[in-house]
Amino acid sequence: MNKKRAAVVGATGMVGQRLLLLLQNHPYFDVTVLAASANSAGKKYSDAIGSRWKLSIPCPDYAKDMTVVAADDIDCIKANADFVFCAVDMPKAEVKALEEAYAKAELIVVSNNSANRLVEDVPMIIPEINESHLSVIEAQKKRLGTKRGYIVVKPNCSIQSYVPALTPLLGYGIESISVTTMQAISGAGKTFDSFPEIIDNVIPYIGGEEEKSEVEPLKVWGNVVDGKIVPATEPIITAQCIRVPVSDGHLASVFVKFKNKPTIEQMLEAWDKFEATPQKLALPHAPAKFVTYIDEPNRPQTKLDRDIYGGMGVTVGRLRPDHLFDYKFVCLSHNTLRGAAGGGVLTAELLYRLGLLD
Repeated sequence: MNKKRAAVVGATGMVGQRLLLLLQNHPYFDVTVLAASANSAGKKYSDAIGSRWKLSIPCPDYAKDMTVVAADDIDCIKANADFVFCAVDMPKAEVKALEEAYAKAELIVVSNNSANRLVEDVPMIIPEINESHLSVIEAQKKRLGTKRGYIVVKPNCSIQSYVPALTPLLGYGIESISVTTMQAISGAGKTFDSFPEIIDNVIPYIGGEEEKSEVEPLKVWGNVVDGKIVPATEPIITAQCIRVPVSDGHLASVFVKFKNKPTIEQMLEAWDKFEATPQKLALPHAPAKFVTYIDEPNRPQTKLDRDIYGGMGVTVGRLRPDHLFDYKFVCLSHNTLRGAAGGGVLTAELLYRLGLLD
């Protein structure tokens, strides 16, 4: 299979910057287009990004001299790319229209945005969990009137800390889940320099996040029926989402009740044996182990464990019985790697190996 040409749209934002790092020397993809707002269009990337590079790893050399094009210059993007990583910062309705315009121009879209997540024929993929939802793509192409173009999205970054840990337990009939996520400032595209109000502070509100946390897992756990993804009707999920003074990493405190209560040993075994297509195919950004349980009573810790398997693994700890629910435990994932840019790249790698980028 030949390498595919990738466009990074929203290349000046934090997720776009992560994408540029992850795609450096990639075995499947070459970055051939960088796109951003009209203010950046026509500039070399190094000039467009200026002092706004937010990551500790420097901007990759290959991107510095590339000329940025406007995100809405679809003809230019189509002429120079086979598919698009979309991570733009725009109003939701504008993002939805832009991604559909890319698809109708016969570009494949791998989106980090929320605009199309709940569209019933758009697969919202965690590659290890719901690969089967990719079967809905043909119905989506029929709706859009395309031969090749379609949209695939990744879920909200916060649910990717706890949905991976709950998925291997679904066979025990999960009835209800209560989850509180403690979310890093990079999830808002911020650093400590640009977000001074978070220092020595916790903000118990993230707009729209709790609704996403309660709804999106049900779509991930749903089934494809007649060309549509039908969300699961259970478990019931209640969520609180809190912004905490951490640079990267979303930590989740999870309480879960089962219809058929497993033992602690059965839960640990389910996590230990959880393996899926990305691991079997040894995709470049697939963690060798998707879910890792850590025995120490004070783990996982955000600073210590967020980078496991290059930030693409999920860690779990503190599993114990609960008085109101059956069990409680803590989960952690890296929000801009597994939860955002890395999840998008892993999804594109899966599409590539399945022949869905041809």
